[in-house]
Amino acid sequence: MVARRTRSQVQVQASSAKAAMKIVVQRNPAEDVLKAKGVRSWPTWGCGVSKFPWTYQENETCYVLEGDVIVTPNGGEPVQIKAGDMATFPAGMSCTWDVKAPINKHYNFH
Repeated sequence: MVARRTRSQVQVQASSAKAAMKIVVQRNPAEDVLKAKGVRSWPTWGCGVSKFPWTYQENETCYVLEGDVIVTPNGGEPVQIKAGDMATFPAGMSCTWDVKAPINKHYNFH
């Protein structure tokens, strides 16, 4: 016997998948949050003003030390991330990075 899903089950599943592709930004997290995560020991990465596509193979959390970027998930809404923000990107998300001011960030894949 083959189980069939209802339209509402398919819609809920699609909605959950879309929610899983969301960028989560925490504005100006407290220093104790950064310490608890060990952010200052994470490697750093930076780039100048540019625009490029990117796909996340793993979940990534980053803490932006300087700069300003607008990240637009494919089929999603643009998200501004700037100095002092911590952002988490889900594995499997494809997006476009539009770096408005040179970026320097700590990052951690998990």
